[in-house]
Amino acid sequence: RTVRVWLKRDSGQYWPSIYHAMPSPCSCMSFNPETRRLSIGLDNGTISEFILSEDYNKMTLVKSYQAHQSRVIMILFVLEMEWVLSTGQDKHFTWHCSESGQRLGGYRTSAGACGLQFDVETRHVFVGDHSGQVTILKLEQESCSLVTTFKGHTGGVTALCWDPIQRILFSGSSDHSIIMWDIGGRKGTAIELQGHNDKVQSLSYAHHTRQLISCGADGGIVVWNMDVERQETPEWLDSDSCQKCDQPFFWNFKQMWDSKKIGLRQHHCRKCGKAVCGKCSSKRSSIPLMGFEFEVRVCDSCHESITDEERAPTATFHDSKHNIVHVHFDATRGWLLTSGTDKVIKLWDMTPVVS
Repeated sequence: RTVRVWLKRDSGQYWPSIYHAMPSPCSCMSFNPETRRLSIGLDNGTISEFILSEDYNKMTLVKSYQAHQSRVIMILFVLEMEWVLSTGQDKHFTWHCSESGQRLGGYRTSAGACGLQFDVETRHVFVGDHSGQVTILKLEQESCSLVTTFKGHTGGVTALCWDPIQRILFSGSSDHSIIMWDIGGRKGTAIELQGHNDKVQSLSYAHHTRQLISCGADGGIVVWNMDVERQETPEWLDSDSCQKCDQPFFWNFKQMWDSKKIGLRQHHCRKCGKAVCGKCSSKRSSIPLMGFEFEVRVCDSCHESITDEERAPTATFHDSKHNIVHVHFDATRGWLLTSGTDKVIKLWDMTPVVS
């Protein structure tokens, strides 16, 4: 239930200057350095807003919003609009006026939302939920309209990151994958990135170097080079028999009877998407330009066609040595802050890899 502000002392160590107890457990927060406004979401659905003093030794409660019926999941403060955007466990997205404290509107999502991003220029808000869907809404002063929804994850969306310059949305999921949605290109391109062995917990983007930083529950910090020409992963093709050797799959009773052969298990080549049997896809290869930094199943002919240059990694991997639950990236200094289930906060200098 406590909020702490940590200040770097002359010794180089960080020590808390404020130790503030809240009426309910804290679930999320958003801090705006320009106004020193700290918005804290609570388990009881309330958002409490504080102003921090110039020396960061005092926090003063300004107002509270009864934004949700249950736990607040995410908060965004938009200085340009004077809006406070939030999502809650009650399956609602809401936005309030930070000047008057009045609720401006809301939208019910299909499931509890864990990802929230906002584009100031177009007033589009991106909401990712537990069903694996990303909802795009257009916000007006007191109303909102549904623009479209993206469906690409097999697990719930756990993190969103928006690049307003390239107009690209990144979504991380509990299915261990990241999808890059090219909204600005208006081609509906979706690039998949596979670099974690557990759910993706947070995404950050370094605009000046076009590098994506993803952190997962596996403790991994992955820095992706998004300045390379990436390829879409192919759709998996349907077939009743192997598209390489024509052997029937185990559900194809007619061909099994006609050919007097036992049916085989179906697999898919990650490079061409063809339905193949295990014998015709015995090889493994990384395909970094398709987002597969780990070795994945490919058919024998695709394995021969992949060159050593195409296997060159497009991401670097780093071990945080704790189960990451929250991340904040300061692009101006190149510092990354991670907090874990071990109740430890770690501060990383990312300039050697993000530069």
